[in-house]
Amino acid sequence: MITISILACLGLLLALFLLVKSAFRGSTLPLTAEWISELSIECYRPMMRLLDGGDLEFLRSQPGFTPAMATKLRMQRCRIFQGYLRCLSADFGRVCAAMKMLLVQSRSDRPDLAGILLQRQLMFAWGMAAVQVRLHLYRWGVCGVDVTNLVKIFDLMRLDLRSMVPASVSVGA
Repeated sequence: MITISILACLGLLLALFLLVKSAFRGSTLPLTAEWISELSIECYRPMMRLLDGGDLEFLRSQPGFTPAMATKLRMQRCRIFQGYLRCLSADFGRVCAAMKMLLVQSRSDRPDLAGILLQRQLMFAWGMAAVQVRLHLYRWGVCGVDVTNLVKIFDLMRLDLRSMVPASVSVGA
């Protein structure tokens, strides 16, 4: 039993490490003030209701409903949801890359900003891991998936970055 617990903890730590590592990856796109101003959480609003149980409840109430239909709908929604997750993770990574560039280019040390950046990256990675686990459980109809906290973390980073970059500055990644 102890061995299984240790292996499970090591697996979770590995998953967390890989998520944090992917969040630290840089972007090949130039990060400009214009790009920052175009960032929005609006494109993630559909994601937040994609796995809502309302559609499945409606489907269940229809004549001719079969459990296979619900399973198929859940699988399709999961694939779409994972596409949104990839985009959210990529946008979050770009925002982090821009903030790191600002830290490197800053004329003064910003340990407060570095601490916030690290804290939010860890929170995002942990939230992403939790969402992935819940997404697998959702496929079997066990639970729902809520990405509100992930989107909030992204939005906080986006707003912090927007407040730090003057409209005329370009930040290369």
